[in-house]
Amino acid sequence: MKMKNTIKYMALVALGLVACEPEFDNSVEENEGFYTNGEADFSNYVALGNSLTAGFADNALYIQGQENSYPNILAQQFSHVGGGEFTQPLMNDNLGGLLLGGNQIQGTRLILDVGASGEPAPTNIPGTPTTEITNTLSGPFNNMGVPGAKSFHLVAPGYGNVANLPSANPYFVRFRSSENATVLEDALAQNPTFFSLWIGNNDVLSYAVSGGTGVNQIGNLDPSTYGSNDITDPNVFAQVFSSQVSALMQSASAGVVLNIPNVTDTAFFHTVPNDALVLDASQATSLTAYFSAVSQVFAGVLMSQGVPQEQAVALASQYAITFNEGPNRFIIDVPVTQANPLGFRQMTEDELIQLQVDQEALQNGYGSVVITPMVEQVLAILMQGGTPSPEEVNILFSAVSGLDDGDVLDSAEITEIETATAAFNATIENVAQAHGLAYVDANALLNQVADGGIVFDGGMVTSEFATGGAFSLDGIHLTPRGYAIVANRIIEAVNSTYNSTVPMVNVGDYNGGPAIGSGAQ
Repeated sequence: MKMKNTIKYMALVALGLVACEPEFDNSVEENEGFYTNGEADFSNYVALGNSLTAGFADNALYIQGQENSYPNILAQQFSHVGGGEFTQPLMNDNLGGLLLGGNQIQGTRLILDVGASGEPAPTNIPGTPTTEITNTLSGPFNNMGVPGAKSFHLVAPGYGNVANLPSANPYFVRFRSSENATVLEDALAQNPTFFSLWIGNNDVLSYAVSGGTGVNQIGNLDPSTYGSNDITDPNVFAQVFSSQVSALMQSASAGVVLNIPNVTDTAFFHTVPNDALVLDASQATSLTAYFSAVSQVFAGVLMSQGVPQEQAVALASQYAITFNEGPNRFIIDVPVTQANPLGFRQMTEDELIQLQVDQEALQNGYGSVVITPMVEQVLAILMQGGTPSPEEVNILFSAVSGLDDGDVLDSAEITEIETATAAFNATIENVAQAHGLAYVDANALLNQVADGGIVFDGGMVTSEFATGGAFSLDGIHLTPRGYAIVANRIIEAVNSTYNSTVPMVNVGDYNGGPAIGSGAQ
């Protein structure tokens, strides 16, 4: 059976590469006298967070991404109202990737390149990374964003100790002040006068991108027992987040906190539609006939085991899935239960497929049925009114090739993600109000991007993969243009909270498109 590949990465890539640059009557420099710091002191700005703070993009950290991180963009604007020098632990190159003892431990960044199928797709840029994590940088650094960090990692001693890998963080190994220093301690040692804190994304993101294969640790207050793909208990998050803000406020006169976006609004989960099983009339008829046969055979198996006919037919009827010409939803694997003994079903409207799903496999039956000559023989036996042997029944059932749990988010997993996100965000907003901090609803911002897009002078940013201008090629992290939009939203909140007049940035000055071609630098 053949299926059309409905994902066309490059259909409108050129649109994403056009940088719209609206003109202004006066430059920032010409209006220096109009900008004031208000009630905030921007002289020593320190940013804490994870990959979104570090400037991670295209599934890697690299110099250009760091230079376009939202904290670096903010620091440039703060310089007009008394902001001081802003330092970052820059990588060695624009390839991305990491080395440990000369061995590569992190892949290079993604670019769009033409694969074996002839379709443009995200591909690691060729080359060997040059950033060796054991070559510790001399700080301090104003950008304390650590890719991969969860909320409790910011206060974990030894998180930058190379001897503790893999539980330690290779990015923090590069720039921690000492082997046992925490991220928060290194930030506090700088006595920040202003801070930003955007943390909590990874406390639920890792669960989401694993397809919900982790554990929701609600009720478990000991994060040292968590797995890497688990959801953090909301009380653990509340405790560590509150303590981090309180500690930062010991020296800072002001600051800004951001809540966390719902990861299911990102391009990572909205590029491959769950109804991309596109069939012609003949294919739809064949698949419908196959699943009808599965249903009938399974009913017979149940009755042979002593299950009453009415009950057997009712239980087996869930597998008589029908297909139509055109788009159809994929089949997914689910846990085997008494209610679903064969362990598969068709996806529902709200369920999501991840960006990295194997496109070639989808075209060859993954997510539906892989019809082999042996399966065709069993179907022929059934069409002739014969009774297949137990071995032949297994051959028939095993042809179902549902999407693996790691490639999808089902309804229950989506609910867990949304519930945890809401709990974390309630804490962030409450802490912001308690301390009189500027607060940015990044969740609403990303919802807006996903629901029609955000207009800026000269263009629009949407969540469309590769062409929308918001998300980089990993589908999770932002483009420079996306980070510029975040920076502007922060500036709006800071100006409103502290009566400052920090100038906004021109979003059109920042690139919103992907790098293309195997030689892209």
